[in-house]
Amino acid sequence: MSERHDDPVLPLPPRAPRVRRNRLVRWLGRTVLRLGGWRMVGAFPDVPRLVLIGAPHSSNWDGIWGFAAKMALGLDIKILGKRELFWWPLGALLRRLGVIEVDRGVSSGVVGQIAALMVASDKFWLGLAPEGTRKPVARWKPGFWRIAREANVPILPVYFHYPERTIGVGDLFWPGESLDADLARLRAWYQPWQGKHHGAT
Repeated sequence: MSERHDDPVLPLPPRAPRVRRNRLVRWLGRTVLRLGGWRMVGAFPDVPRLVLIGAPHSSNWDGIWGFAAKMALGLDIKILGKRELFWWPLGALLRRLGVIEVDRGVSSGVVGQIAALMVASDKFWLGLAPEGTRKPVARWKPGFWRIAREANVPILPVYFHYPERTIGVGDLFWPGESLDADLARLRAWYQPWQGKHHGAT
């Protein structure tokens, strides 16, 4: 594990997507992390497109700490939202926060829609919770893996470890030919990390 440092967040590499936000927003994100006692460890990879997965996901607090980190970093990371949520004025706010509207009824499916967006973009980081719920699950949802495979981008595993209040960034993981084998390897990597309300994912 990387050593802890005074700044609660990690530096962003040159090719990571960034948002144009003022210093106040970044200061607010750092302040929330500091007040909560949270810090980041590891290092972000210098790649323009990837699928970031965050686990274990056991509490709504995960979103608070994750969003605070996003603000503090100035990172432009996209998340998915169903089309029905994008009514005015909520839709404008969601888009401003980096939420992408997806139509689950189109023939290409969500995987095809997002993979096409990634391929067409110079920079595109997508964030997903592979468990798909705050409850313990026996099997992760495979959408993140399918998107990464179709878009030919790596997966970046990130963990929440509540005993040490740490958000950790792992090494890039390139999806292979076998979904089951890759999910087993990723879940094994996550075993040491503990969520707020239950143990390892």
